[in-house]
Order: sequence, then C-alpha cells, then structure tokens
Amino acid sequence: MTRRRRGAGPAAGAAVVGGDRGAVTAELAVGLVAVAVVLLAVLATGAATITRMACVDAARTGARVAALGESDAEVSAAARRVLGAREGRVGLTREDGWVTVDVSVPFTGWPGGMQARASATARAEP
Repeated sequence: MTRRRRGAGPAAGAAVVGGDRGAVTAELAVGLVAVAVVLLAVLATGAATITRMACVDAARTGARVAALGESDAEVSAAARRVLGAREGRVGLTREDGWVTVDVSVPFTGWPGGMQARASATARAEP
C-alpha cells in the first residue's frame, strides 16, 4: 500500500476535469467588491453623521443668537458660520416670545437629494 502525501495532487491514473483552478481568484474578486461596498457605506454614513452634527450645531447657535434679540440677518450669518463651507438653508420663526431656527443641509455623496435637518427653539430674552 502506498501512501500519498497531502496536497500532492490526484492519485496516479485519476483524471482531473475542470478542477478548482481559478476558484480562489473568483472568490477574491467577489470578496473585494463586497469589502469595497461596505467601506463606501461606512464612509458615506460617517459623512452624513458629520453633516447632521454641523446642522444641529448651526441650529442651536442660531437659536441662541436669536434669543438675544439679534436681527434675522445676524442669526442667519451665525448659523452659516457654524456650517462652514456647506451650503444650507436657515429659517427663523418668532412666535409668542419663542424663536425657532430650522437648518437643512444636503448630504454630500448621497444620491437623491437627501438632506440633514435640525431645529432648535429658545425663549427670547426680554
């Protein structure tokens, strides 16, 4: 009885039809695409989170400035300073001694015009 070494290939006389040649390459190609898609999703989600946090900060800043009795232009300018280079919309509502600042900013890198939105309300100081 002869013993075959592990990984030595097929036994003498056995025919190899097709085999597994190229299987690792195909699996690697599919795996790399899956890893790339997951990486892009993580990066896009991170960018969206940063945009959302900037939007919240801008709304809070705008509400604090508006509560101090500043003009609408100054409130908008303060909120836009917090947004930095991001293009967004700043809205201001004054009702019954309360001020509400609404900020919306489009996400970068997301299809379909998705936007981050935040709102902050403060009591107007006398």
